[in-house]
Amino acid sequence: MTRHVPHHQLRFYMTATAPCPYLAGQTERKVFANLPFFDGAHVNDELTQAGFRRSQNIAYRPACATCDACVSVRLPVADFDLSRTQRKVMARNADLSRGLVEAEATIEQFDLLRRYLNHRHPGGGMTDMGWLDYVAMVEDTAVRTHLIEYRLPSTDGGPGDLVACTLTDLLNDGLSMVYSFFDPSLERRSLGVFAILDHLRQAAAVNLPYVYLGYWVQGSPKMDYKAQFRPMEMLKPMGWVRVD
Repeated sequence: MTRHVPHHQLRFYMTATAPCPYLAGQTERKVFANLPFFDGAHVNDELTQAGFRRSQNIAYRPACATCDACVSVRLPVADFDLSRTQRKVMARNADLSRGLVEAEATIEQFDLLRRYLNHRHPGGGMTDMGWLDYVAMVEDTAVRTHLIEYRLPSTDGGPGDLVACTLTDLLNDGLSMVYSFFDPSLERRSLGVFAILDHLRQAAAVNLPYVYLGYWVQGSPKMDYKAQFRPMEMLKPMGWVRVD
């Protein structure tokens, strides 16, 4: 009789208790595991579908004792209809070019990230990120991942100015937006919303059913933008549940 022998066994660990970055007065803990270099893409697929997020070669999810506000959300691509506001966002950014590039860090991306963090998340956990930290965030991985760069029209025949960038994983059932950042001075363009809408467009073009947005925390100003995307699916104890 033959038996399946796994090539690897994941070990899960718990972080220490720390202040919650989303809800005042709350604390957080996370459960995490190191993604294996062998078959890391498949493991990342399975864990993302189970509510985990990826950071470099670590997959994690909240494991807070007194709070369950963090909910994994994803968008069903085939059923998504643009609202009037979202159509305006798409039209407002129709002049941007999109480029899919290898997961290789550049100084141009890092400069944009620094401007974004300093303006949108001053004092946050990533504001001390240096160049080598950014390189690790982008390049230290064994999964199917890439960067999407959004640029203004060129004025000199070369590449246009970089105004938004996303680190995106390719899963077997969708696209997972690991991290997005954009030019904070272009607030009217709603570049964060546009990046999500464009990922829906990309997923539809290659027949992928979902776009994973990570965690939504009701009541957190940092997460409010995710509530405008409907229909949405939330991961509940009984599985993924659609919210219209």
